[in-house]
Amino acid sequence: QVDVTAMARLFGYVDVTDSGFIAAVARWEHKTRALSQVFGSPRAACYCLGAVILMLNCVRSHRFTEAMKSQPKLEGLDCHWAYYSGLAILAVGTLFVISSFLALGFTGTFLGDYFGILMEAKVTSFPFSVLDNPMYWGSTAIYLGWSLMHASPAGLLLTAVVAISYTIAVLYEGPFTEEIYRQKQKGAKNK
Repeated sequence: QVDVTAMARLFGYVDVTDSGFIAAVARWEHKTRALSQVFGSPRAACYCLGAVILMLNCVRSHRFTEAMKSQPKLEGLDCHWAYYSGLAILAVGTLFVISSFLALGFTGTFLGDYFGILMEAKVTSFPFSVLDNPMYWGSTAIYLGWSLMHASPAGLLLTAVVAISYTIAVLYEGPFTEEIYRQKQKGAKNK
């Protein structure tokens, strides 16, 4: 039998679902290539990290929903117009998330550039032609729509936390990713 209380205590202090935590792991990989060595290749390491991110996202979404269910509803939002507005926002968010994934592919979505798996060129087609970071803002819209559909003030507060986390991630991830591609261009010019 395995005693998991120490691990449970650790996860009480470390939110591994936070995009900043995931970005820190990816930056560490970019600097050391340690995950690529452990998994035998950058692709295998990226796929494993992507699987972990997907699993953690499922956990986060489940906990988000459970938190909404356990809290009272806001009477002013418990009506048809709020429900259908939420449904529309959720649909738009889902469109942005799915179309982002289709445009970037698995490794493009799950930090492949940090593993040295670079795209040929920056993606500028839909949804990137509409807004920057459509995966993050689509995900935020999904949580917002879900919160409105459930008339949940707790959900709205948690959506704000998600939005703040993504805003911070973009501030760090965007310039770092641009630097990776700048180095790629510089290396191509030197050949």
